[in-house]
Amino acid sequence: MTDQTVNSAAGGNGPEPEQYDPSKDPKRKAKSGDPGWKYGYWHDMNRRDRIRCTFCGTDVHAGIARFKRHLAGASTKGKKNSIKCKKVPEAVSKKMLDFMKAYAKKHNMPGESDKEDTATGDEEEDATATQTSSRTTAKRKAETVQTELHTQKASRTIAGMIRKTPEEVIELRHSKNPSQAALNAGCFKRTTEDKDRVDDHWAAFFYANAIPFNVTRSRAFEIALESTGQYGPGYIPPTIHALRLPLLVEAKKKTHALREQHELAWQEYGCTLMSDGWTDGRTRHLVNFLVNSPAGTFFIDSVDIPALVASKELLADLMEKRINDIGRGYVVQICTDNGANYKAAGRLLTERIPTLWWTPCAAHCLNLMLEAICKIKQFSECITNGKRVSTFIYRHGKVLDEMRVKTDNRDLVRAGATRFATNFLNLQSLHKHRQALKELFVGDVWHSNKKLSTSPVGQKVQEDVLSISFWNSVETCMKVSLPLLRVLRIVDGDEKPAMPEVMAAMDYAKERIKAAIDDKPTLVKKVTEIVEDKWESQMGVKLYGAALFLNPNRIYGLKAKPEKARYCQRLRHMFNEVLLHMEPDDDKASVISRLADDYERGEGECFSSKLAINDRTKKSPLLWWGAYGGLAYELQHLAKHIVSLCASASGCERNWSCFQNIHSKKRNRLEFQRLNDLSYVQYNRKNADRFQKIREEGSKGTRSDPLVLEDISPRRLTMGQ
Repeated sequence: MTDQTVNSAAGGNGPEPEQYDPSKDPKRKAKSGDPGWKYGYWHDMNRRDRIRCTFCGTDVHAGIARFKRHLAGASTKGKKNSIKCKKVPEAVSKKMLDFMKAYAKKHNMPGESDKEDTATGDEEEDATATQTSSRTTAKRKAETVQTELHTQKASRTIAGMIRKTPEEVIELRHSKNPSQAALNAGCFKRTTEDKDRVDDHWAAFFYANAIPFNVTRSRAFEIALESTGQYGPGYIPPTIHALRLPLLVEAKKKTHALREQHELAWQEYGCTLMSDGWTDGRTRHLVNFLVNSPAGTFFIDSVDIPALVASKELLADLMEKRINDIGRGYVVQICTDNGANYKAAGRLLTERIPTLWWTPCAAHCLNLMLEAICKIKQFSECITNGKRVSTFIYRHGKVLDEMRVKTDNRDLVRAGATRFATNFLNLQSLHKHRQALKELFVGDVWHSNKKLSTSPVGQKVQEDVLSISFWNSVETCMKVSLPLLRVLRIVDGDEKPAMPEVMAAMDYAKERIKAAIDDKPTLVKKVTEIVEDKWESQMGVKLYGAALFLNPNRIYGLKAKPEKARYCQRLRHMFNEVLLHMEPDDDKASVISRLADDYERGEGECFSSKLAINDRTKKSPLLWWGAYGGLAYELQHLAKHIVSLCASASGCERNWSCFQNIHSKKRNRLEFQRLNDLSYVQYNRKNADRFQKIREEGSKGTRSDPLVLEDISPRRLTMGQ
């Protein structure tokens, strides 16, 4: 790490940039009470044996003791001496000299010596006492004991220097090349019996307290185990009081440090304020507020208000307060569900803040499309028949056991991101295992069970499974639903900004649906009307068109097709409307418009370079603008604030599971503020771990791109994947 300037105002109306002073950064100093650290710091965090003097800028080697000699101008027999600082005030020099003399006298050390506080801030320099023949035996024994103590301290410090923190150990374990973690583990050999005994104790803990087994996948669980192991035997866990009060306060402070990292992204790229309502087990109506940016989603807080008084004015006031807290110049849009009160609050808020956008949740819009499609007769009958097949199998144990034998122990029922997505995913699962189901209902196990095989419901299920028309209707449902489920997958995730992809994905879905059922013109008309109506009424926001226009991966491909000329002109019109909305200064808007002309034609020094052209399809829109928009700064600034936006408020829904665990009847004696603190810590810590896992999988090349339409399979649309 080197000195750097933190630009805290990348755009908008944010605060003025502050000059970063490494000499005042507590992370660049050892956790020690040694007075020498007041005047020195680690300039290079990778070379902690070098301490830079704040007076003269000299890098002093060999630790804090030698650095204090540098300030005091003192020399010590048997020690590496240092050139005295020429700029140190006399008062500071005298203070260091007095401190070293007092330390040497206290520890009975010959000459001037002091605590050697190196990388960990704990190491002491060995005392080099000179033995004389006149010393008594007792004195020699005392010196021997003293030497052994210093040796033990030095040894412990060396081990501490080599050993990594628990967080570093776990990160290394999950890294691309975890060889060093394996090497560290090999330093402490344990027998198989030792491992089995510890496993038994942990298993008993999980079983006795009904703890979900997936807790073992938690990064926090691994870190806690590693930290306990590094502490050693005799560790006493925190008390209930400590967990409820002081440790929760400390955890909130550490979690707030995560917000500081997110704030840097809010300032550079802009952000989305997301809000949604939720009712807990005590019928309290909670309104959640979260912020999304390329750094991820961050939970701010929740407010307990009666559902009956959640008026548009109240919701608008609550959101405006959070916007002011974040910074008006940084919040580009607010994204909420499509409820009437949230719609009205969004419109009211855009009147108060003219440059702000209100965008309804795209995932909710797609869910409304799927709901309406489910009501079409051809689909509703197929879904009903499919549910009957699944329900019948799962209600009868012998049939279920035989089904699992036929399907290699795979289930038919799958939970989707929404209820209506689940309907279509279950049909897709039935279709995948159709051959196994046919074998099930013509096999000996089925026919030997006269009670079921001769029952009216059993005969109807058998008839459907063996019917060609049933499977044809299932295929039709899949052809219509799968393109929309792919769009749902895009907008429902927050791994990458979805705004520049949503409009293109919807156009792609419409084309696929029409091509898939072009032999059924009546059905094509019904489905198309539903999709167009929901899109225009719910998602007809020009921000989507502007984001697509600013997506180099899409716009240049569209402009290369003559039949898309009018479509491209429409996208440019949407961009112009967004520009006027977000930039009230006419002169700046004119500059951005001229730069947009260069971008659209692929001209100018920024956009015509070979690298910029080659990377149009290789980099994400956000990275592309960061890499090649520098000479068109005004347009780059606007583009980064648009293509970095999310398209749904699904982050709020992901927070519901966290709230269900915390805001339960078992915790109803806790005051609301503590509940809010628990939610704040839990959601943001889990989200940070999730994004850390995403980055690790990306570095290993094991994670597919959620924005590549062909790369999305129905399997990835199931809940929890």
